[in-house]
Amino acid sequence: MSMQKTLKERLFHALLFEFIALAICAPTLAWLMDQPLGHMGALTLMFSLIATLWNMVYNALFDRAQRRLQFARTLPVRVLHASLFELGLIFMLVPLAAWWLGIGLVEAFVLDIGLILFFLPYTIAFNWVYDALRERWVERPREVLAR
Repeated sequence: MSMQKTLKERLFHALLFEFIALAICAPTLAWLMDQPLGHMGALTLMFSLIATLWNMVYNALFDRAQRRLQFARTLPVRVLHASLFELGLIFMLVPLAAWWLGIGLVEAFVLDIGLILFFLPYTIAFNWVYDALRERWVERPREVLAR
């Protein structure tokens, strides 16, 4: 499978990932934290914007490493991919959550751990399905046309 993706495709990938996550997280967090949906929706939207930019940069670097090192996207590689992505987000999102919600950094970190427990399997599943659908809808038609 080719890992060459255009900027347009990377943007589509990141926005689709964040849109689905936002639709799940905003109402769930508002309910769990007994916060107004608008307040938690704004926080999750800020998280989403930060994560979208990080997603595009991180995945471009990951794809470059895959091309250079020629490794397959096995389950352990996908787990490592998702884990490193989430670690980067911790450093960006915890201070924002603490400020926005008026809570301490430890409480914001606990909130972020909860989000990680959602996003680790979500990231793996989303990218696995995305790659499979991309292979079916983008790569295979290119191979057929090239014959």
